[in-house]
Amino acid sequence: MTKTRTMLAAFAVGLLTSTAAMAGDVRIMWYSDGVEGEVLKDLLDRFMKENPGINVILDNVSYSVVREQLPVQLEAGDGPDIARVTNLKAQSQHWLDLRPLVADAAYWDTNFGDQADWMRPDGSNQISGFMTQITIAGGFANKTLFDQAGVAVPGKDATWDDWAKAARQVAESQQVPFPMALDRSGHRLSGPNLSYGANYIGADGKPAPLDEGSKAFLEKFVGWIADGTMSKDVWVSAAGSTYRAAADDFINGQLVYYYSGSWQVPNFSTKIGSNFDWVATGSPCGPANCTGMTGGAGLVAIKYTKNPEEVAKVMDYLAREDIVKEFSERTLFLPAHKGVLAKGLDFKTDDAQAQAALNEFVAAASSLSDLARKLPGWHWSDTVYGALVTRVSQAAAGEMPLNEAVTRIDADIAAKVKDSGL
Repeated sequence: MTKTRTMLAAFAVGLLTSTAAMAGDVRIMWYSDGVEGEVLKDLLDRFMKENPGINVILDNVSYSVVREQLPVQLEAGDGPDIARVTNLKAQSQHWLDLRPLVADAAYWDTNFGDQADWMRPDGSNQISGFMTQITIAGGFANKTLFDQAGVAVPGKDATWDDWAKAARQVAESQQVPFPMALDRSGHRLSGPNLSYGANYIGADGKPAPLDEGSKAFLEKFVGWIADGTMSKDVWVSAAGSTYRAAADDFINGQLVYYYSGSWQVPNFSTKIGSNFDWVATGSPCGPANCTGMTGGAGLVAIKYTKNPEEVAKVMDYLAREDIVKEFSERTLFLPAHKGVLAKGLDFKTDDAQAQAALNEFVAAASSLSDLARKLPGWHWSDTVYGALVTRVSQAAAGEMPLNEAVTRIDADIAAKVKDSGL
């Protein structure tokens, strides 16, 4: 009986995740940070009314499914027809080339060309998909807590040390459990690492051993976790490279300063409401610069699809200028589409805090370093991010000293490079 139940469960999972084989079916694997899944469903319902021969199935899953389960499916030559993905470059061998399938390849090149290399194999001119949004990492401060504590919110050129000092003062004054938090993410660690002068890319284009810039910030970060400045729970409550955000702590008023990114704006607008005042701050400065990281999620077509023509029609629809504009305005996302950006957006929110935050992130784009702009299209970015999360978490938990964690990060990355055969 147990064996039968297990087989049935496996069959059910296969039905949910495998490439749609029915003629006219297009299955999309999608995760959400905020309201974007609801907006997408509305847009797809309209598409299906206009295209009755195509049945689009939207599978809303957690981000961990996209991060951990989708790669296994892809390696088996399986998966959905379309997926929303952040690990774009390293998995680009699995994406379908839409160039011969879309109605107007020149339209895609013109409007999405700046990020096309982020999601296609090196040296190709493939059209794999488009960015559903451009994200910029940065901080958020609970302004109400600062005001109640009588502590000034640090200014534009404030350093990581300035923010740590101010956040500790506010937390102590207001009896808040967490002065600071940073998402359990190698991408999120990389902005401050770069601000301390880090460079992950070696002269040969492959990962270099962690340098003094990375070590300097990681030493500070682990020290802050040890003394309670930085939330320990976020980093020790998950294993391996599993992602965990600290958004709920910020939403619940338990956190003074939160380093995350622009994708949190719609989430905060919806869930914080008028409970307290909050502001986006850009990225704190390190000795080298004040950079954050850029990136985002891409919607890509999977080359194992049985229905490539239908997939291309869905992608053409979702990439249309009017659809991108509506999607971006309703989700409060920063779009990648050049035409939409040139004509401007009218974000659908009456929340002045959200509007101000979006403007702050747009301004923060000018502070991005050249390396921060390069990393999204670098093949090894996700390899480095995963090793950082796994080993820094172990150091944060007291399982090993930081110097050993650094040694293991370098070894983990070198092993992945060797195993790749590249």
